[in-house]
Amino acid sequence: MLGATLGAADYLTRVCDEIKRLDVAQLEKVCDLVEEAYDAGRFVFICGNGGSGANASHLCEDLAKGTLRDFENQKRLKVLSLTDNTSGIMAWANDEGYDRIFLEQLKNLASPGDVLLTISGSGNSPNILKAVTWANDHGLTTVGFTGFTGGRLKTLAHYNVHAPIDDMGITESLHQVAFHWMIDDLYRRFGVKKPSSNGVTVA
Repeated sequence: MLGATLGAADYLTRVCDEIKRLDVAQLEKVCDLVEEAYDAGRFVFICGNGGSGANASHLCEDLAKGTLRDFENQKRLKVLSLTDNTSGIMAWANDEGYDRIFLEQLKNLASPGDVLLTISGSGNSPNILKAVTWANDHGLTTVGFTGFTGGRLKTLAHYNVHAPIDDMGITESLHQVAFHWMIDDLYRRFGVKKPSSNGVTVA
C-alpha cells in the first residue's frame, strides 16, 4: 500500500507515471476485439473479484450504455458482467466452491467467438484462471487485465493489459483509467457503423 508511505502529491505523481507505462498497443487491441464482437453480434463477458469485481460491473455498465449515441435505434453491444449474478454465484460457491463461480456461468451462456475480459490484480485468482482455461478450450477469445507480476493470467489469456506495479489500489485505478478510454474509443467506433441486411454491422 504505497499510500501508507507516500504523501498525496507523491502518490498521485506515481499514479501518473504508472499510467504512462501501460501498453497502448495491447489496450487498442482489446478495443479491436470488442468491436469485432459487436460487429458479429457476439457476447462480451467480464469478471473479477473484490475491487476488480466492482470494476467489472462498472465496465459492463459503461460498455452497455456509454457506447451509445442513439438510444432508440443504435445496435447494442451484448455485454454481461459475471460478477453480478448474486444468487448464482452464492449457489456455486456454497455447493461446489468459489473457484467455479465464473466458469459455470460461462457454461450456460458462452459460445465460440465470444470474448471474455477478466480482471485480476494478482493474475492468480483461481476462479479467473478456471474461467479462462475453459474459455480458451471452447473457442472464446480471452483477455486479462493484471497487476503485480501478472501471475498465471498474464500468459494464460490470449491478450493481456498489464499494470506492472506491486500495489492493488493503484492497479485497480490504472485498470479503470484504461476502461474509461476504451469506452470513449468504442463510442467513436460504434457511432460510425450502420447495420447491414444480414445483421452484421459494417462501417
